[in-house]
Amino acid sequence: MNGRLSTYAAELRLELGNILDYWTQHTVDEIHGGFVGRITGENQVELRADKGAVLNARILWAFSAAFNAKATEDLSLADRAYHYMADHFIDKDFGGVYWSVDHLGKPKDTKKQIYAVAFTIYALTEYFMASGLELAKEHAVALYHDLVKYSHDRENGGYDEAFNREWVVLDDLRLSHKDANERKTMNTHLHILEAYTNLYRVWPDEDLKVLLQELIHDFKWCILDPQTKHLGLFFDEFWVRKSSLVSYGHDIEASWLLQEAAEVTADRALINEIKEIAVQLAEAALEGIGGDGALWYEREPDRQQLTKEKHWWVQAEAMIGFFNAWEQTGAERFLTASLNTWDYVKVQLLDDVHGEWFWGRDELGAIMAGEDKVGMWKCPYHNSRACIELLRRIDLKNIDD
Repeated sequence: MNGRLSTYAAELRLELGNILDYWTQHTVDEIHGGFVGRITGENQVELRADKGAVLNARILWAFSAAFNAKATEDLSLADRAYHYMADHFIDKDFGGVYWSVDHLGKPKDTKKQIYAVAFTIYALTEYFMASGLELAKEHAVALYHDLVKYSHDRENGGYDEAFNREWVVLDDLRLSHKDANERKTMNTHLHILEAYTNLYRVWPDEDLKVLLQELIHDFKWCILDPQTKHLGLFFDEFWVRKSSLVSYGHDIEASWLLQEAAEVTADRALINEIKEIAVQLAEAALEGIGGDGALWYEREPDRQQLTKEKHWWVQAEAMIGFFNAWEQTGAERFLTASLNTWDYVKVQLLDDVHGEWFWGRDELGAIMAGEDKVGMWKCPYHNSRACIELLRRIDLKNIDD
């Protein structure tokens, strides 16, 4: 067992360095400031592309987390990302963050998508842990108060999706064109959970703890399907489910993020309860693994439709989520799933020519055409986090052994 884990750790340590090197060498915008908004799948830089809040927050998180994990001694790119976020994305007049700015850093899409606010909180708190800069924590706390003031549904629980710059609810709430236009989504709530978890680590406010516990219970009672153990994706304001779609990547990602959230509350009963749910989610996600060891994208039961694409972020989350389930149960099938997913990534998703990971492969096994290497959604967050998180867990296990 130690041999398998040692090999896994050595490969992940090397890959984490490769990921950080790619983003250091290719994405810094020396002309307009910050980071470039898009690099195509063929590694062509588009200097005039808009820059997204989610991408920039994820860059900030990745380089801060790598520093905190002692994977790098260089905080300069995290510093760069922080100052760009603070100067260009945080709305100093109305609060929240802009969805995007243009290549010059001027506000472009000024809507307040709660998903982006959550990621910014997540990143700012990680940066505070790395830098000790109090202003970063103050920004995170201020954004948390914006989120609670404007988005939190005090009557039904949960959070509304999207607002205009002045915090008026939008008619079109969708995070992307693929989503249903509903008031509440699993995806946004998952990343609010992630943000609150990280914020509570550095700012153990009692009201924040209550809201974090409330979010965990929202997942248990409103988002988790008690029969299938998959997560629902779209809901109205009263938590009525509006879709039967199953997202395997979100199931496995939520499994370990929910457990992490419960653990920071130090509520032993809640932790034990959520650990069981984490394993249930991982067990349900196993049905999405194909013969090549990779995790499929999604399934639509009502249409009997299965999307067998293999997206980069889904594989990264599978590596962590299945490993976590193995830690909880000792069941070999979970460790095998984590290792097999990594084996797939090494052969099918690592770009040995230009660096980083391809977006994914289609159902026929071809590289998905037209997808970004860097973009509004393509980032260093899922894959760097998989490396960082698994290295931490393997190191702890080797110490314990």
